[in-house]
Amino acid sequence: MFVVNGAGPVGWTVAEQLAAAGHRVRVLTRSGSGPAGARIKRRPVDVSDAGQLGDAFAGAGAVFHCIHGSQYSAKAWEKELAAAEQTVLAAAAGAGAVVVFPESLYAYSEPERTMREDGPREASGGKRGVRTGLLRARAASPADTVSVVAGDFFGPRVRGSHAGERVVRPVLAGKSLQVIGSASQPHSFTYVPDLAAAMIAAARTPALWNRVWHAPTGPALTQRQIAGAFAAAAGVRAPRVTAVPGWVVRAAGWFSPGMKELAETLYQFERPFVMDSGASEAALGLRPTPLTEAAAATVGWWREQAAAGQASSASAAAAASRRAES
Repeated sequence: MFVVNGAGPVGWTVAEQLAAAGHRVRVLTRSGSGPAGARIKRRPVDVSDAGQLGDAFAGAGAVFHCIHGSQYSAKAWEKELAAAEQTVLAAAAGAGAVVVFPESLYAYSEPERTMREDGPREASGGKRGVRTGLLRARAASPADTVSVVAGDFFGPRVRGSHAGERVVRPVLAGKSLQVIGSASQPHSFTYVPDLAAAMIAAARTPALWNRVWHAPTGPALTQRQIAGAFAAAAGVRAPRVTAVPGWVVRAAGWFSPGMKELAETLYQFERPFVMDSGASEAALGLRPTPLTEAAAATVGWWREQAAAGQASSASAAAAASRRAES
């Protein structure tokens, strides 16, 4: 039996893959939401509350901690993430379960070089410093841990990333799109099902614990190229892609807290931002999903969402019409 904390795109995908492999899964969210299935049990649990975790973690072989901050800001991350992780680590240690974390590239302190598993993770300040602190706390914890690093997400259920709805929606609508920084710099994008598969493989291999690994990630793509991959998968014309210069984002940051937080990570999009997952692929026995297959699955999911939304709207309209007639 495995526990999954959170039901965002990563937690949801981990839970589905575990259940598909025949495992029992306990999904913990504040609302009790998450994927459904015969092998999946959903519980309304606040994982930052130690009093709720003893029973929730009982019998777990591994805990997949897929919780993110309530806002994309250093302040929210610092306030929420460290305390929640310490609570989860303590409860997992008591249950004898390894804790598996999805992790970002933010902590890498030499991002101008290709980022590898043995690279320095000593970044400081802002959101980067928060991620560095989380990694250090995991290493110091009495619980066994594994952190699996990914680039920017894309794939089914991924909405709020740089390769999520802000790219896929305009591509499918045949519209042009804007990206930040540069549309022509190489950037590593990780397919979420590949991240989930790597987290599961690491959890099941004690020899890989207490290390940082990389999710299998294909060759770096420019933002223009990944948009083009979605267009090819959808059978539509490749979009016109323009970029908002970094100075515009930084200037907007003086007036908008959200833009200020975005400006902090512009280095990821103004220059090459590339990870290498070769060592992890060898250790985990995994390879990244081919881009054509991953893009097709992503586009397929978005089209399913659009169809479901249209059906829901039609059903609501019909119900309203019947009420009016009566």
